[in-house]
Amino acid sequence: MQARTQPLPDPLPIDPMPLAAAWLRQAWDENAQRNPNSMVLATTDAAGRPSARVVLCKEIVVDPGYLVFYTNYESRKGEELAARPWGAIVFHWDEMRRQLRVEGPVVTSSAAESDEYFASRPWQSRLAALSSQQSAPIASRRDLLEKLRATAARFGAPDPVSAVEDAGAGLKLPRPPGWGGYHLWAAALELWVEGEHRLHDRVRWTRELKTPGGVPSQVRPWQHQRLQP
Repeated sequence: MQARTQPLPDPLPIDPMPLAAAWLRQAWDENAQRNPNSMVLATTDAAGRPSARVVLCKEIVVDPGYLVFYTNYESRKGEELAARPWGAIVFHWDEMRRQLRVEGPVVTSSAAESDEYFASRPWQSRLAALSSQQSAPIASRRDLLEKLRATAARFGAPDPVSAVEDAGAGLKLPRPPGWGGYHLWAAALELWVEGEHRLHDRVRWTRELKTPGGVPSQVRPWQHQRLQP
């Protein structure tokens, strides 16, 4: 437990991404909580009103410095990111007494990357992605299950509601064109460690990014500031 409550390192790292990735790995290794890779993602609408939801971080790519997650491009968050490609995320590992925040531009993954990840998902999850128009209204839960079963029948798959786990092993299912990955590039990153008497340890790193052709790249080195709790 003592290691979990240590303050941030001194001297501080010039690049915070390796430490952020190490925190995520430790949360996995120690089974810190269910879905230790869960993070809250915030986006904004045309009026600047924020919305937030939990998504799963699949990877922190240390160099060049972005987080990877997957979702439906036609969902509310997908539409908001298409119009305003900037996001903010927060991980909170309560048992480890740590928090990680990242803000920055968001770009879609390549089709090949999205295809590879989609193929790795359980067959039931792939069927669900093919069946659901995420964020769109539906009359009832029954209608949703009927859509799922109709999709299964269309692709010659077992009934995903009643079939055993491995019934669809080896099933080939195409990735929906409206589903795929995102890279959230870190323009700002904050690490937070709970401290005694609420004297938390906080440091915020920032860097300037440019986006030629829509792909971010670093312009200036990371800068950091310690913040009061």
